Formats: sequence, structure tokens, C-alpha cells
Amino acid sequence: MLEKNVLKVETPGDGCYPIHIESGSLDTVAVFCSRHAPAHRYCVIADSQVAQLYGERVLEAFRREDINVELISFPAGEWNKSCEAWSSLSNKLISAGFGRDSAIVALGGGVTGDLAGFVAATYMRGVPVVQVPTSLLAMLDSSVGGKTGIDTEAGKNLIGAFHHPAGVLVDPVVLKTLPRDQRCAGLAEAIKTAAILDEDLWDWMGVHAHELVKGGTDASAQLVARVVSHKAHIVAEDPAEQNLRSILNFGHTVGHALEALEGYKLLHGEAVAAGMRIEASMGESLGITKLGTTKQIEALLEQCLLGGLWEVDRRSAEVREAMLLDKKSLKNRVRCVFLSQIGTVATDTEGHYTFPLDREELDDLLSTALTANPKD
Repeated sequence: MLEKNVLKVETPGDGCYPIHIESGSLDTVAVFCSRHAPAHRYCVIADSQVAQLYGERVLEAFRREDINVELISFPAGEWNKSCEAWSSLSNKLISAGFGRDSAIVALGGGVTGDLAGFVAATYMRGVPVVQVPTSLLAMLDSSVGGKTGIDTEAGKNLIGAFHHPAGVLVDPVVLKTLPRDQRCAGLAEAIKTAAILDEDLWDWMGVHAHELVKGGTDASAQLVARVVSHKAHIVAEDPAEQNLRSILNFGHTVGHALEALEGYKLLHGEAVAAGMRIEASMGESLGITKLGTTKQIEALLEQCLLGGLWEVDRRSAEVREAMLLDKKSLKNRVRCVFLSQIGTVATDTEGHYTFPLDREELDDLLSTALTANPKD
């Protein structure tokens, strides 16, 4: 069992926050919060499922330390990462009398982290937030980096803010209660990180895929530490996503489009898995990505039970239009991240990590890359 692994993320203005990875650390959440986000009162925000699983345990951890705490929950589901949910949670905080001397504890997966983080960013013009991720996806990705936001009918995270957490507390043991499809969906972000940055991690995941799919605590803890260390470095180098941080969007431009088209019923990791397949194929068609890279991605996705062809029934035109609504689009051109090969991201002649594509280019590339023949 992992004892402790503490990473630091640097933030603008010479700040930093800790990422504390330790088995059983959920029971020390109150001590962690009081140390890194001291406050008069704490509000734990969790979705209905996580509240049932861990809500009372977290509240008891605060009570043992004689710390004032309250739990507010919202209905589980990506579709609840909405303006309505943000407004409802904010109004509940106001009604309960939470002031500027309060702090938010985001307990749950990526939806909770994004939503509760955005509540914290906007409540009373900003209060501290501590991220306590309970899904593999949130541990690997959404709890780190300060991105918060909500979805709209037009697309994911189109409304949001950068609001770095005061700290991140990761307990790998909680992954045992995560459904297998959620664990596997989380592995998509790890595969993405290995694909863009770390060929050794890619090979390690191939060897340990069976343990990771089962939620093995030691393997999962090692994976979280390795992936988060990469993200922490990137966030420190580019906190506002001006260039380098954009490499983390590999698979996400297409993935976010698929999520929007599916009404957010598709798991984020499933959408990213499909997005990586498609974007790798697009890169090969453009002569940017080494031939055979798409097959390597498909093979590791299969090992991690992410081989479902969630894009199979989608027409190239509808994927293109959804991609054009992505917040990263500029001047009616989509910007995509492409691999050079596994472990390395391609750059253009000016050193940029994204490549602009217009409608016509997108049509041609998507028609080739989509698994099924396009319907249009």
C-alpha cells in the first residue's frame, strides 16, 4: 500500500499547492483542509452518489476535529454540470449563511470538481476550494490545474474560470468502489498523458493494464503519481494555457464534440478514447503523425477495455460542426493537437503545439478517420 507521495504545483505569483496521495487519507481530510485552506466553515459539495458513499465519513472527519462543516449535494450525472446546478448550489450556500471566510471541499469525480470549483471561483467573488477526487479521471486530470466550469447545450466547459485549489487530497483506496467502466474511462487520460509525453509510461501501462482495470491500489497509486507529476509540471510552465498546456487537449477536440452530440451521456474517458483514435488518424493523414501510431493507440485502449467504437454512427459533418463550437476554435478554424509519435507531440514551424484546420480540411480528415463510412 502506498504510504505517502506529495507533489507540488506552482501557480502564478510564486504560489503553489500540494497534491497529497496516500492510501486511507480520506479520513484525514479535515486536518488537510485546516492546514492548506483554513476557514471558519467548510461546505462539502458532492453529487448524490458520492454523498451516499462518503458523505458521512467526511463529515465525521471534520467533527472529530471540532470543525464546522455542512454537506450540500446535487443530482449525479454530467448533464447536471450546468448553469442551473451552479445557481442552485450558490443559492444554497447563501441561504446557509456561508461567508467569505468559508471554503469549499469538492468531493467526487470530474463533474463535481469542475462544478464545485466554479462555485468556489464565483461565490463571494472567490473562496478557497480543496479538491478531493474520488474517480480515477478526477485524480489524474480534472482536480489538478485550476480549470473549473460548466457545460451548455452548445458544448463542454464553455463557461468557466481558472481557480486553482488550495490543495488536492487523493486516496487511491476509494477506487475500489468505482464501477469498472468509470475506472476504465479514467485510464483514457493516463493513456493520453503517456501518448503525448512519456513512452516509458506507455510501456508500463501495457504491462500493468490488467491491474489498473481492476483498480489495484498500488498500481493505481503509481499511475496517479506519474501522470499528475507530468500535469503539475505543465501547469506550472503554462498556467493559463497559452501554448504548452494545450498538449493536454490531445483527443479532446473530437472527444468534446462527441460528448456534446451524445447529450453528455457518453463518459468523458470514452469520448477521449474515441477522440485519440480519430485525431491520431487525422495526424497520419496529414503526414504529421508516424504511420502505425493509431494502431498502437487502439491496442492499448483495447487492453484498458476502451475499445468501444463510440464514434461509429456519427457523420463527419455533425462532428465538424460540434468541433467548431469548441472554445479552442479561433476565426472559424479548429485547432488540434497531433502526435509526432508515441511519447512526443508534434509542433509547427513556429513551435506551436496546435494545428489550425478549416471546414474543408476537417471534412476530408474526418471522413477518412471516422470508423464507419460517413452518412452525409
